[in-house]
Order: sequence, then structure tokens, then C-alpha cells
Amino acid sequence: MAGDMELAPIFKALGDNTRLRILELLSCGELCACDILESFQITQPTLSYHMKILTDCGLVDSRKEGQWIRYSNNTEQINEIREYWNIISSAQDNCICKTIKEKKNEK
Repeated sequence: MAGDMELAPIFKALGDNTRLRILELLSCGELCACDILESFQITQPTLSYHMKILTDCGLVDSRKEGQWIRYSNNTEQINEIREYWNIISSAQDNCICKTIKEKKNEK
């Protein structure tokens, strides 16, 4: 697996269209919650719910600035997920499918 990442919460977070759109919006740079909210037709509590999921799994970083919270994509975490995806989507020397094939050939 990619480092010590807990992948299930990350992929669960990615399983929602609103959260995917938030990540895409944040790819342009850091934004305050008010700017994110303007891009969606959702309430502030609903945005807070989505942002908590994204920050809890590590996809998004947050920092408080005055009365606002500013959010940005955690590029390190996103790069680790990209690396993990590349590993599981291509043949590797230690790939599980090779182990399965070897066991079948032994029979």
C-alpha cells in the first residue's frame, strides 16, 4: 500500500460528486469556505460536513484565518494516492496476479 495511508476513508470521500467538485475547485489554489460555498447550491452546514470528511481523510488541509477557514488540497496525499493507483493499475514484479498464476501453474 501507499505508505501508511488508510485508503478506505479516502476512496469513500472520493465517492461523492460534491466532494470531487470541491477537490477540483481547490486544484486552483487555497480558498475560504465562503468562496467554496458560492460555487455550490448547498447550505453552510452541508459544506462543513463535506469539508470534515475531506480533511479527516487527509485529502484537504485547513487553516483558520480570522473568522474564516481556508482550505487547500493536500498535494502530498494526492500524489501518494496517484502513486498507489499507478501501482495497482499496472503489472509489477511482486503483483498479486503473478502469485496467483504461479500457484495455478504448480497444480
